[in-house]
Amino acid sequence: MRLNEVVFNDAEPIDGYGPGFFRIGGKRHDGALVTGYMGTRPWGGYTDAETLLDLVEDVDVLFIGTGTEIAHIPAALRNRLEAEGLGVEAMNSPAACRTYNVLLSEGRRVAAALLPVD
Repeated sequence: MRLNEVVFNDAEPIDGYGPGFFRIGGKRHDGALVTGYMGTRPWGGYTDAETLLDLVEDVDVLFIGTGTEIAHIPAALRNRLEAEGLGVEAMNSPAACRTYNVLLSEGRRVAAALLPVD
């Protein structure tokens, strides 16, 4: 078996999460957030499209974590992001964290917008 060290370049992996928080790059962040090559910053949730639109030029796929349960994101948000050329995948936040980390380790241009779990 061959083991390779994973290098995440400019983005930090999601180390974990819990009720109301995420741990990214060893630091705790409370509440909803967006993370990727640009670092980690607060996200205002589904009504905060501008924060996500800032990613259009540098991200191919945006994972939207919908909290504890999988849910549909508002159609207006999805349509606006996709119209700007941003691929959007909605899933519950735990699945979004795992998927983000896998694609990040492959050097893919990804970001995650996450609502916290209960």
